Amino acid sequence: MAGHILIKGARVHNLKNIDLKIPRDRFVVITGVSGSGKSSLAFDTIYAEGQRRYLESLGADARQLLQQLPQPDVDSIEGLSPTIAVQQKPGLATPRSTVGTLTDIQDYLRVLFARAGQPHCVGCGRAIRAYTVEQIVDQLLALRAQTRIIVLAPVPLSPVGDVAALLREFIRQGFGRVLIDGEMRELGTESHFDASAVRQVDLVIDRLIVRVGIEKRLVDSLEVASRHGDQVVKIQVLGGNETASERELLFSLRFACVHCGASMPEMTPSMFSFNSPQGACPGCNGLGVITAARGKRNKRSGEGGGATPCPECNGTRLSRESRAVRIDGNNIAEIAAWPIDPAREFFSALAFGEDRRVVGQKIVEQIVRRLRVMAELGLGYLSLDRPTVTLSGGELQRARLATQIGSAMAGVLYVLDEPSIGLHQKDNAKLLRLLKQLRDAGNTVLVVEHDPETMREADYLIDMGPGAGVRGGEVVARGTSSEICRNERSRTGRYLSGVMTVPMPSKRRDAKDNFLTVQNANARNLKNLTVKIPIGAMTCVTGVSGAGKSTLVMDVLYPGVAVRLQRRKGEARAEGKILGWENFERVIGVDQSPIGRTARSNPATYTGLYDHLRGLFAQVPEARVRGYGSERFSFNASGGRCEACGGEGVTRVEMYFLPEIYVTCAVCKGRRYNRETLDIKYKGMSIADILDLTVDQALELLANIPAIRERLGTLRDVGLGYLHLGQPASTLAGGEAQRVKLARELARRSSGRTLYVLDEPTSGLHFEDVKTLLDLLHRLTELGNTIVIVEHNLDVIKNADYVIDLGPEGGQLGGELIACGSPEEIAAVAASATGQYLRNVFEAP
Repeated sequence: MAGHILIKGARVHNLKNIDLKIPRDRFVVITGVSGSGKSSLAFDTIYAEGQRRYLESLGADARQLLQQLPQPDVDSIEGLSPTIAVQQKPGLATPRSTVGTLTDIQDYLRVLFARAGQPHCVGCGRAIRAYTVEQIVDQLLALRAQTRIIVLAPVPLSPVGDVAALLREFIRQGFGRVLIDGEMRELGTESHFDASAVRQVDLVIDRLIVRVGIEKRLVDSLEVASRHGDQVVKIQVLGGNETASERELLFSLRFACVHCGASMPEMTPSMFSFNSPQGACPGCNGLGVITAARGKRNKRSGEGGGATPCPECNGTRLSRESRAVRIDGNNIAEIAAWPIDPAREFFSALAFGEDRRVVGQKIVEQIVRRLRVMAELGLGYLSLDRPTVTLSGGELQRARLATQIGSAMAGVLYVLDEPSIGLHQKDNAKLLRLLKQLRDAGNTVLVVEHDPETMREADYLIDMGPGAGVRGGEVVARGTSSEICRNERSRTGRYLSGVMTVPMPSKRRDAKDNFLTVQNANARNLKNLTVKIPIGAMTCVTGVSGAGKSTLVMDVLYPGVAVRLQRRKGEARAEGKILGWENFERVIGVDQSPIGRTARSNPATYTGLYDHLRGLFAQVPEARVRGYGSERFSFNASGGRCEACGGEGVTRVEMYFLPEIYVTCAVCKGRRYNRETLDIKYKGMSIADILDLTVDQALELLANIPAIRERLGTLRDVGLGYLHLGQPASTLAGGEAQRVKLARELARRSSGRTLYVLDEPTSGLHFEDVKTLLDLLHRLTELGNTIVIVEHNLDVIKNADYVIDLGPEGGQLGGELIACGSPEEIAAVAASATGQYLRNVFEAP
């Protein structure tokens, strides 16, 4: 049917053979509890089929070079447009990837500098320009009529050159005059001078009077001068007495300084890329830092241990020649270091001369458009040279989204994965406005989202559920937000309507006199920040996007406490001073980096449960009789695994220009182990059988083994009881992967003196999942532990005992303490953007 995307019989992952009709050219939100099948529908079904169909239109040779998604398990999909996905992906694991390269703005900048930049001498700093003969003629004809000029060729002298021999050669070629160190001399007459003291020889090519009709003679003279002067021409403009030089004009026909002779390479876009040999600083190969050998890499900075800024390029990554090209007095590295907002102002006001206006203006329009979109997405505080490995998941996704919106395409199906992650409520309205602009341009916008405001603003809502995993995969409700609110089957609708809410805590823990204090923190945009964090309480660090929350918590607090606890002396170098760390025995950090994304990684391996399972099977009497150790029960090692598939359970079939096909291994039937290993049974089940159990099922079977019970119990506590132990990590939703990571850390035995540091743990979580998470965090805090959370979710913030609000804006305008205290106290602070939204929560009926 025209105007709709029709899906029939979708069975990808946990989808239960669903049929669905999605309106085209609308803003559509897919929601539901974590693990209900949202991503399976949006990405693994709709996007995968859209991409497959597009790639089928390409030639076979092109398809062999592109990574293709497998064909989804669906009967049919009608009405699909070309499809673009913007997903939650980790930062590229390379320090060479920056905000500028990710958004393509750096590529436009490189073209702009190559076509409209003004090169300067790397030696003396003077501007360099390569003239054509025609341009020199035009400039000379613009002199006052009847002006007398001398066309000279500045002859380069070799260090051991024979000046007398040079003059004899000029005579042989028919020249009559020469300037030696500024003094005119006749060739062929007897001259007395010290040849060894000569510094400059200028060959006189012609003497002319500027008037109409001398163009051809002037061109011929300039070409001769260029040939003898190594493509440099000197023009002496004479005064009224015809002998005294009024001034000299120097012109170079190549990119070289006419004063000191330093040459410039040809200006191409590659010259301005730190990923190209032509542009990269030779001292650091374009990395910007000199890294100590074998240094341990910091995930957020992308730099190794002991890394220092490169002294040759001062951390700019570019060669001297690249940095010597400027536009309006700024080189490309200086512009890339500005935050988006001032960069946008600079380019909006930039004006070019007549010779560069046509090329420069077109490129600037593209740059300004993309910078404007980034600012509207709440990324105005980022700089183009910021490494992508330092971005949060939300920042990274919005930067990718800016690239797509900046391209201004129409007739496209956009599939987005929670673009509101990491976005403050203040900035969310800008995001929604841009998504509606995409829709109004003739595109279909399909968003997987949990944000209530996004759901209310959507044209159409699809609620998946009713539960997660095997209990999900169905369409519970669909329609407008008001229709969803009236649907009693929809748990999402009940939260949207206010019938169900995430409860407020009955009481708040008092901030006693015992504090963990960060003093004088200056990392990134933090401005000598000092904050106090109550020990034994749950603290939320809030603020607009880019205010400095993750910098304070994940770059200063967490590593600072971790290093001090390891050394117990506090001699570690850290950003700012940390007091009160002695109150803790350990610190656990859970950031947004993903868990393993290979077929061999699963909840059992990631949480450490797999090691205990293998140890359990090695203790089975039959295994001991056969001499099987725990390594026998690993599908990652030879001996116990199926060698036909290498322990993967599937074999890959190369199809050349078609997508690769993964076929269940014919030998082990997908069970990963060989027959002898599977003969070993615990309570009648092989290790493959146990890996196929859900967390809840495994708990019933293995409840008598403490180490296993604790890990399984934590997975259930974070709401993942439906996950299969051996489920590949690549099939987990973003919220599921985050909670698996949280479960691993929480499974460690707590003495009540643990500091838990969490970076936006509600990413990918439904209202119901947030409630489960809060129950767990409250339980941990009641045991005496201290929890610090970077968060935008108002349900989490209202449950905190203490709030530290940073701002007032993002980037260089942030990094200050706006307010601190209980959520109610924050709500009373007029200057707090977070407080404004908290007031609405507290005032709601």
